[in-house]
Amino acid sequence: MAALLRGLRVGGTLRRFGSVVAAPTPTNPRCCNSLKCGFHRAAVRLQDDSKSDKPSSSSSTTYHEHYQAHSADQDAAAASSGAAASEPAAEEASRPNTSYQDQSGEHGEEYETEEQLQARILTAALEFVPQHGWSMEAIAAGAETLGLSSASTGMFYNGAGDLVLHFIAQCNSQLTDILAEQHNQVQLGQAEPKETAEFLRDAVETRLRMYIPYVETWPQAMSILLLPHNIPDSLKHLSTLVDDIWYYAGDRSTDMNWYTKRAALTGIFNTTELVMVQDSSPDFQDTWNFLDNRIQDVVNMASTAKQVQSTGEAVVQGLMGAAVTLKNLTGANQRR
Repeated sequence: MAALLRGLRVGGTLRRFGSVVAAPTPTNPRCCNSLKCGFHRAAVRLQDDSKSDKPSSSSSTTYHEHYQAHSADQDAAAASSGAAASEPAAEEASRPNTSYQDQSGEHGEEYETEEQLQARILTAALEFVPQHGWSMEAIAAGAETLGLSSASTGMFYNGAGDLVLHFIAQCNSQLTDILAEQHNQVQLGQAEPKETAEFLRDAVETRLRMYIPYVETWPQAMSILLLPHNIPDSLKHLSTLVDDIWYYAGDRSTDMNWYTKRAALTGIFNTTELVMVQDSSPDFQDTWNFLDNRIQDVVNMASTAKQVQSTGEAVVQGLMGAAVTLKNLTGANQRR
């Protein structure tokens, strides 16, 4: 009986346990309501936060005004910078245009070439020839007057020969300008044309008078021109000089007389030059008398035979002049 009672108790216990396991857990409505309220409050808070992040109408207006003010400041800065840039541009436009345009249409700044710089130095060096002679010392002194170093003499590979040849070319150019001006005056009726003899004499005298400031040192220059490497340039300058004189004298011959006249005038110029460096008469009057006689000989050429003879005499005179030059170099003859 006791065992039966214990069995019934155990069975009841098992039934209660099974009902607890099998039965669904009831939902707590209070807990559900709390959860729903939490979600609702979170959603409301998120919505409020999102609204607070958006700019209000007043803040939008302020931002727009700030943008407009920033744009206005940028425009003002650009205008001021444009005005500042226009001032140098206007100043640059007022300056003279020193650029050049080459054949390709490209522009570039003007610059001094090496030849132009050398010409300036040699021209400045002529002032020091009476003191230093036709030498590199004169070239160095001329360079220093231009604010250049004396080392710039290294530009002149021919040394004193460059100085002498530059001076001769300069003198020839000056004579050409004088003859051209006289020719224009004759063409315009402002001056009477000269006779051939007078024209030749005046032209040669004008050219030789350019040596007077350097006559004491001119024998040195002549010796430099006789150096083998200077002879081609020396003959070229002499040929150009004689040709220009005959051209402005009105000579337009195309036959053998063209060569004969130029050969004769070349001999006259050389011999008169040699007489000049030895002349001690006032204003070189003996030199100009000698020149008159030689010019008259050229004008009096009437036949080919006489022309050949006169040309031969001019060549002989030139050779004799060279001998005199050598004497001058050795100091045998000195101008008194």
